[in-house]
Amino acid sequence: MLIIPIKEGENIDRALKRFKRKFDKTGAKRQLQTRKQFTKPSVERRAQIQKAQYIQRLRDAENI
Repeated sequence: MLIIPIKEGENIDRALKRFKRKFDKTGAKRQLQTRKQFTKPSVERRAQIQKAQYIQRLRDAENI
């Protein structure tokens, strides 16, 4: 749980902005999205391999 102390006379918009920034840094939203639907380990590995191949192709094209 995130706790954002609000200072005396602080604008609520500024406090909300600090909360959103802190929430993004924790990665809670990304974690909720990944937990929303189960993906098999084989599918995760395949996606990781495809991503690595894509990056390798970009690096190879850059070196040519």
